[in-house]
This record gives sequence, C-alpha cells and structure tokens, in this order.
Amino acid sequence: MSRHCCDHDHQSHAHDGAGGHGHSHDHLPTGPVSAAYRRVLWVALALNAGMAVLEIGGGVHADSASLLADAADFFGDAVNYGLSLVALGMAAVWRPRVAWLKGATMAVYGAGVLGLALWHAWYGASPAPATMGWIGALALAVNLGVALLLYRFREGDANMRSVWLCSRNDAIGNAAVLLAAVGVFGTGTMWPDVVVALLMAGLGLQGGIAVMRHARAELRQALVAGASAPT
Repeated sequence: MSRHCCDHDHQSHAHDGAGGHGHSHDHLPTGPVSAAYRRVLWVALALNAGMAVLEIGGGVHADSASLLADAADFFGDAVNYGLSLVALGMAAVWRPRVAWLKGATMAVYGAGVLGLALWHAWYGASPAPATMGWIGALALAVNLGVALLLYRFREGDANMRSVWLCSRNDAIGNAAVLLAAVGVFGTGTMWPDVVVALLMAGLGLQGGIAVMRHARAELRQALVAGASAPT
C-alpha cells in the first residue's frame, strides 16, 4: 500500500477547539454517491486481492523481493478497501478505530517487507527480470485502472480522498518495480530488486505509524465530543 498516502485520511479534517471547530467534517457519502462508491471499492478489493495472489506466485518463481513486497502491498490494499467498506456504515466514533487498524496493517506490512528484503540481501540470488517486468506492468495497469475509477471521488470526504491517493501512489510503486526489473536486467545482480523492496518497507513503516498516531488523536477528539454532547 503506498504507505504515506493514507495520512490524508486524518490530517485533512482534524480541527481543534482553537480553530473554532469542535467536530469533524469527515462526512460519509450517502445516496447514489455512496452506492457508486461501494461498487468501486468492491471492484478495487477484487482486483487487489487477485493481483496479490498473482504476485506471490510470480515473486516466488522469479525470486524477487520487490514483487513479493508488492504482493503484500496489494493484499494490504485489499484489506484496507474492505475496512473502508465497513467504515461506511459506522458511527463517527468507530471510524478512528478502523483507521488505526488500517495503520497497523501498513506498519506490519512494512516490517514484513523489511525482513524479506534483508533476507534476500543476505541469501537471495539475482531474480528473473522478465517475470518481474510483465507482472510489474500488469500491476501498474491495475493500479492505474483503480485510480481512474476512484478519480471521481477524490474531492469527497477525507477517507474518500485518501483511498484515491493510495491507489495513485501505488501506481508509482509499481513503476519502481519496473525500474528494478530494468536494473536487474542491466546489472545482472539482485541489488536493484532489494533496494526497491527496502524503499517500500520504509514507506510502509513510516505511513503506518503516522496513520495510527492520527487515528488515536481523532479517537480522543471523538470521545471528548461525545462526552460533552447534550443528552
């Protein structure tokens, strides 16, 4: 999952009392927009889950750390799209908890990819650039397609904007995998593959921790607002 992109889920709508706002402007979509958004999220979930399975097989076959890292990214994105679908029907106080879970999956992804990249750096062999290339190109096409589907919702609430930004930035990550394939082909070594995997790990850890921090802050704000609300 393009890791730091989901920070917008929380940064863009948190207001404190000093700014004159004691509530969140993160309104959920309703009506026809909500129905269309749900359909797009389901399509995105299915495509990401399918690509995760394909890249796991391809990454093992090609012995590619960056493909396996991208497979974990696709799986994490599928989980996050599922959580976004769940959050659509939740009360405001529960949405920060879902966001915290999103952040936790991002951080776990980053830690796992870091371990995988280090293992490949120590024990791995040069991966198969052809397999990396065609799977990376397919992954790029899928993420660009998902980003286009979500483009119409980019100006919605903070959660909708963050989901679109994640898909857009994932396409950038896929381009990095393609560059790694070119680098492996040109150098005949595994190091371009390992470097891309390490970069993806760092972004996962950084973004996951940031999202969890923002989610905790929003949860405290929601609990305070609920406690002070008239009964």
